[in-house]
Amino acid sequence: MIARITKEFSFEMAHQLEGYDGQCSNIHGHSYRLFVTVSGTPVGDINSPKCGMVMDFTDLKKIVNEHIVDKLEHALMLRKGSRVDEALKSVHTKVVCVDYQPTCENMVIQMAAILRRELPQSVQLHSVKLHETATSFAEWYAADNRI
Repeated sequence: MIARITKEFSFEMAHQLEGYDGQCSNIHGHSYRLFVTVSGTPVGDINSPKCGMVMDFTDLKKIVNEHIVDKLEHALMLRKGSRVDEALKSVHTKVVCVDYQPTCENMVIQMAAILRRELPQSVQLHSVKLHETATSFAEWYAADNRI
């Protein structure tokens, strides 16, 4: 039998959509909520303290925090080569420059790629959901990506 587990994370981050024709062209911040869901077969060894677990929530938390949350918490995300990235990097220490327009959709795709590399082979990444606001979010599903 396959089961899924989900862990929720939160972080504060600012970004800018350079060239965008709306308010998001300004540097602004969000209180992001990230939901990571993995699937797998629960441990069946009745002698194991992890019997019944798809994955220890503590292990999932460590992976997501190390590879995503800790890098983005209170950071400013900008597209590489933007007009402000070099100027701000000289003043601020936590500027994250990415190869894409830092939209919620692009961020969730990048997060899924990172997690797929870092998760143990015993589980599969099922989905990643990133709330930019309380009512706006982007989702990535393995099934949609034939993975």
